[in-house]
Parts: sequence; structure tokens; C-alpha cells
Amino acid sequence: MPPSLRTAQLGLMVAALLALVGCARHDHAAMHAMHHGGTMTTAAPTTPAKLTPSTPTLSSGYRKVTAPTEARVYFTNLRNGSTVTSPVKVGFGLIGMGVAPAGFEKAGTGHHHLLIDVAEVDANAPLPANDQFRHFGLGQTETSVELKPGTHTLQLVLGDQNHIPHHPVVISERITITVK
Repeated sequence: MPPSLRTAQLGLMVAALLALVGCARHDHAAMHAMHHGGTMTTAAPTTPAKLTPSTPTLSSGYRKVTAPTEARVYFTNLRNGSTVTSPVKVGFGLIGMGVAPAGFEKAGTGHHHLLIDVAEVDANAPLPANDQFRHFGLGQTETSVELKPGTHTLQLVLGDQNHIPHHPVVISERITITVK
């Protein structure tokens, strides 16, 4: 194996290991963003989107898919306060669960949804599909999003095979980015 490939694989393994133990995830994100043309600034903490309390069973009788309490979803290349250009590359990270396409029912899996400038999420209903709630039902783990210049909030939420958030909800921190 060429040394450069071995070094790249080692770097990915170290980043994944650090993310698993909750250390230096943001430092890795900062380095990645800097490498891909973004800049990092210090920003005030972002208020999370309002989330309705999650219930294990919906009024329709639908039993929500259970998520492990340690499951986490996060941005791999952005962090609160990032300054970027459009189109914005957004990487999705997931710990403690696997990714599966929408419509595919398998315990311990789900698929990503990107929330753009969303203030409230209903934890007990299918996530809508529109410009603010982007679905990645094919199991994608990154995207490129056209955003107008200005300040935007981004948040990730994992959905089950029917686009319904898990119980408990697997949701990232809500970050603010600035698009030049």
C-alpha cells in the first residue's frame, strides 16, 4: 500500500476513533473545513430548534423505531460559526447506528435529513420534504447545497424507513453558518 494512502486511512481511523469517544470532533471539523476552503470563527451557541417531546408510539398506533441512547448524528465538515461559499458541501456523520435507505426496515438504522433554517421539528410525524427539510432517503452521507449569501442554520435529524424521527430522537446540534 502506498504511504500516502496508508497515512490517509490512518487519519480517517484516528478521526473516527476521536469522534467515538467524543474528543476533538470539532477540531477535526475545523481542519476539514479549512482544507476545503471554509473558514472557522468563534460563534455564539445556536439555540436548538424546538423539538416536540418524542413518544414511543404514535396516536395512529405506529411504533417508532428505537434508537440507542448513545446514537449521535453530526456534521463532519462544518461547525458553528463556519464561513463558506455556495454551493455548501455538507457531510453527515453518524455514531451508534447504521445508514439504510428510506423504505428499508432494519433495526439500528435510519437515513439523514438536513434541516435548513428550521425553527421547529415534530418528533412524532414524518418529516416534510421541501427546501427546508431535505431528505437523503438513498442513504447519502453528504450533499452540496445552494444557499443564498447570509446567515443560515443547519441541523441533522435521522429518520426511520418512513421519515419519522427515532425514539429517542437522533438530532445534531443546530449550527449557524455564514455564506459569502
